[in-house]
Amino acid sequence: MTAAPDEPAAALAGLAAELHDLGVGRIHVLGWRDLDDPEAGGSEVHADHVLRRWAAAGLDVVHRTSAAEGQPAESVRHGYRVVRRGGRYDVFARAAAAEVAGRHHGRADALVEIWNGVPWLGPVWFRGPRVVWLHHVHGPMWDQIFPRPLAAAGRLMETRLAPPLYRRSRVVTLADASRDELGHLGFRRVEVVPPGIDASFSPGGTRSAEPLVVAVGRLAPVKRPLELLEACAQARREVPDLRLVVVGDGPLRDEVATRVTALDAGGWVTLAGRVDHASLVDLYRRAWVVASASLAEGWGMTLTEAAACATPCVVTDNVGHRGAVGPGAGVIVPEPAGIGPALAAVLSDGRRRSAMAAAALDHAATLTWDRTAHDTLAVLVDEVRARR
Repeated sequence: MTAAPDEPAAALAGLAAELHDLGVGRIHVLGWRDLDDPEAGGSEVHADHVLRRWAAAGLDVVHRTSAAEGQPAESVRHGYRVVRRGGRYDVFARAAAAEVAGRHHGRADALVEIWNGVPWLGPVWFRGPRVVWLHHVHGPMWDQIFPRPLAAAGRLMETRLAPPLYRRSRVVTLADASRDELGHLGFRRVEVVPPGIDASFSPGGTRSAEPLVVAVGRLAPVKRPLELLEACAQARREVPDLRLVVVGDGPLRDEVATRVTALDAGGWVTLAGRVDHASLVDLYRRAWVVASASLAEGWGMTLTEAAACATPCVVTDNVGHRGAVGPGAGVIVPEPAGIGPALAAVLSDGRRRSAMAAAALDHAATLTWDRTAHDTLAVLVDEVRARR
């Protein structure tokens, strides 16, 4: 069930009322991290936007996650409750035990499992209506995130052990390409619900007088910030006044800074670190292009945020980027080595950039969080109906 563009909020309230009539009022959502975690990313932003709308529609939502540095064990955010207990690894067993025992806000009428590489094994211990949010297959990311033994175990779980267990589970993913990957692994009931874009991301302001490339994301190996830096240095051979602003922080911060020095790029590269929301919107509006060399994404959320500000992109090929980049709204290259030439071509062609910006705006207009919240809840409602 997909909501009409002009009525997703009202339709969401109708779905929530139907759930209450079916005996489902309390929904527990299991996630590895929550929005206040220092390492929160796009998955946590997605969860918050959906859960706040479910709560506003009258549902009792409890979000269970691992403990977050500097955050209380329990709190209320945007109308839903957040329970933070357990470390990065034992949170899975602790959350399952708490759910079975009905600890911390009672038993759930329905369950949502948010996968971040490791499943919660809900089919083993939860007998009620259940839906999985699985944004993407980690694949090559395992070797980027974990040492070899853990990476091998993660791949085994993702590709061999979990799919048979979840074959009958309803799965929601973000992009058609992700659905295809999950299908190859053996997941049989996968539906696509793209994420939304906050209304604060919109056209405005003034473009930079100089060619400005903006990159937004954690400075982590999977994002490949060093490769993006090299690509921009290559593009400067044809666009000598190119400037790069890198937004984000992470474990590669010092290594990226060292490489900036080695390239003598301090005059044209700015490592902005974390920035506030208003500054991020301003950067998207000033940028000529946003860029990403990421190895894997569930969805290129920074790309659609920039698109809503009429800014096109140049990115590497992965399932999340393919879903996020609308027709004509960006350039997707197979490998990081292709980013430099693509950037130079786009930055040198004003007419092409204008056409890409218009296409980006058109694509962004189709993505709203109200619709995402509605269509995601509709999958759960269908599952409840089937069980009744």
